[in-house]
Amino acid sequence: MVEKVFKVELQNGRLDKLIADEYAEYTRSQIVDWVRQGDVKVNGESKKAKYSVKPGDVISFAVPEVKALDLQPENIPLDIVYEDADLLVVNKPQGMVVHPSAGHADGTLVNALLYHTPLSSINGVFRPGIVHRIDKDTSGLLMVAKNDLAHEALSAQLKAKKNLRQYIALVHGEFKENEGTIKAPIGRSTADRKKQAIVKDGREAVTHFKVLQRFVGYTLLSVYLETGRTHQIRVHMQYIGHPVAGDPLYGPKKTLPGNGQYLHAATLGLTQPTTGEELTFEAPLPDYFTATLASLEPYAEITKEQ
Repeated sequence: MVEKVFKVELQNGRLDKLIADEYAEYTRSQIVDWVRQGDVKVNGESKKAKYSVKPGDVISFAVPEVKALDLQPENIPLDIVYEDADLLVVNKPQGMVVHPSAGHADGTLVNALLYHTPLSSINGVFRPGIVHRIDKDTSGLLMVAKNDLAHEALSAQLKAKKNLRQYIALVHGEFKENEGTIKAPIGRSTADRKKQAIVKDGREAVTHFKVLQRFVGYTLLSVYLETGRTHQIRVHMQYIGHPVAGDPLYGPKKTLPGNGQYLHAATLGLTQPTTGEELTFEAPLPDYFTATLASLEPYAEITKEQ
């Protein structure tokens, strides 16, 4: 069994809906079954699915480990930016799934990592070592834990918002402002379970952005995550009318050619769990991204750092 625990912030509503919003990898029916079986606790007590959560509630539930899939190490090349006894920082290519799931039994980053090194066991059978994720069609930097102590330390840094996570995004439209902040709560879309959306009772989500370069019809942004909600940048950019170019889920049908959104995790900062050293890593834009930028018509010069 894998134990999941989180504290309610500003959300409200049904217990089963909140868990579904928090953990996109589980279906609503799965969650309802766990509630009925007594595997879901609120402040240590079993509750019904319709229980109305409130700020401060501590929700915990046990997820049965599904072992039908035999997770195999695979000799897949990795772009390892940094490695020590506790962790790795990997530059994930666009198109690679981070961990196995329905429809992606192999060829994932986890399969490749297991061939390279032992990983922490905290996230169970299918997500060993994975502290945080980026989408399949987002490229860039991920930190991966080799042991459980490192995993706990890195997860605590994420929860405390101590990590630097900066992305480069090419979005639709031309910005008048040079920088800004988007504060809008994110939760599971009621219209499409594959999507996240801006919802009143969603989790706090804060995204900061700065214009790097303007093109005719597009803008290149530096995006800094203060929180780390599922699809946060993609949802927030759609919300302000500037969806990420190439985004098949949140973007317009008429967009730039390619195999997914033009979104790259360019900079990652963390504290080494054992030594306490502050580390910062950078990954250059992939070739397909720079080629697309070169094909666009410039609108203005690159904005100088303030």
